[in-house]
Amino acid sequence: MADRVVYWNGDFVPEAEARLSIYDSALMFGDMVFEMTRSFKRKQFKLREHLQRLYASMKLVRIPATMTLDQMEEAVLRTIEANRPALRPDDEDRVLIDVSRGLLGIYQGVVGLRAGPNVVIAVFPLRWTVQGMGRLFDVGINAVVPSQRAIPAYLMDPKIKNRSRLFYQMANIEVSEYEGDTNWALLLDPDGFVAEGTGDNFFIVKNGTVISPEGRNILRGVSRAYVMDELCPQLRVPVVERNFEVYDVATADEAFMTGTPFSILPVTSINRVAIGSGAPGPVTTRLIAKWSENVGVDMVAQIKQWNAESAAPAAGAPTPYAFRSK
Repeated sequence: MADRVVYWNGDFVPEAEARLSIYDSALMFGDMVFEMTRSFKRKQFKLREHLQRLYASMKLVRIPATMTLDQMEEAVLRTIEANRPALRPDDEDRVLIDVSRGLLGIYQGVVGLRAGPNVVIAVFPLRWTVQGMGRLFDVGINAVVPSQRAIPAYLMDPKIKNRSRLFYQMANIEVSEYEGDTNWALLLDPDGFVAEGTGDNFFIVKNGTVISPEGRNILRGVSRAYVMDELCPQLRVPVVERNFEVYDVATADEAFMTGTPFSILPVTSINRVAIGSGAPGPVTTRLIAKWSENVGVDMVAQIKQWNAESAAPAAGAPTPYAFRSK
């Protein structure tokens, strides 16, 4: 199988050679915005929406755009095609787009280093991101509320998808100290309202209505929008945004997380207190089924099949959703 390549400011380089300078602002300040997408049947899902959010993030942090949105989309598609020989036919494409501000001014005279923003696009198998998640469709996630709070919009707007994410990782590290292997962090905002996970959006269901936290102090996910704006209307399920607390989660009928790689996962307890029956709920199940129908992929079966074929994540190593498993 061929080796993967990475789009690097207009060129393709071997993945192992894709490196940012130690003098890049991304390393110094976490000064980078990014997006991650996925495919269904090798067709990108909501790529345009992801790119629109990327360009909004660039605008808000004032990273100059060196490409138009259309040019960025074309570069993503070129990178996917360039990596076709390196992925298995049953893989889905996981695309990572990073845009950094580039070298800090005091280092721009360093010989051999390119000044200006960096645009980096990588493609790898989606199966990497969803390792071990298959069983969660059956047993659900135990949401754990850590002491780490979400960063509120009045300090750093979480709607900007950026690489300054240490607060997410600290939440993951704290939650990793709890016993069990279904624990995912669920952050509160400084006012004590439920905000989001460390790589996902959170919903509860009460009396047949899907409820999302208000969009002030969260990253407004593309998957979240798809559930609220498309899936719920298709199923005639009411959906609202409003503030709610841990009490409301514990007394809800059901709950779930949304995120690009896994789409929807049920949440069946919070701090080990059962939500509803303690099993995936009927609204969550209907949403998963409708999403699968819309994209022509049995999402649950696909992830379970990959899990059956793949080794578990390395013990003790950070992952996007948990720091480690006990």
